[in-house]
Amino acid sequence: MVVGSDISRYPNTPRPTCRGYLHKRTQSAILKGWRKRWFVLKHNGYLHYYKHKKDEGKCRPLEVTCLEGAEIGVDTSLGKPFVFKCTPQSGNRIFYFCATSSQEMKR
Repeated sequence: MVVGSDISRYPNTPRPTCRGYLHKRTQSAILKGWRKRWFVLKHNGYLHYYKHKKDEGKCRPLEVTCLEGAEIGVDTSLGKPFVFKCTPQSGNRIFYFCATSSQEMKR
């Protein structure tokens, strides 16, 4: 699936954002594994994530990524259920996310 460009075509149109916890795969030189993070997909196509839900609106996000044109798909290579990967159009980073259910993953 590719995130459509129409998500940011009308930035002033009130649209619901998608919010919730996901586990994000960490692959730094020091830390490896899955970290629970609070994600917010804004109507302008940008994905923000925070350490905790309470940080939204109070702290700067840990990262902000443009998802317009990103490729998103299920990933079975990591041996966990409900894992999907997200490859933004800009940059060479691949994000791996793990949801707690199939329904949450599809959302």
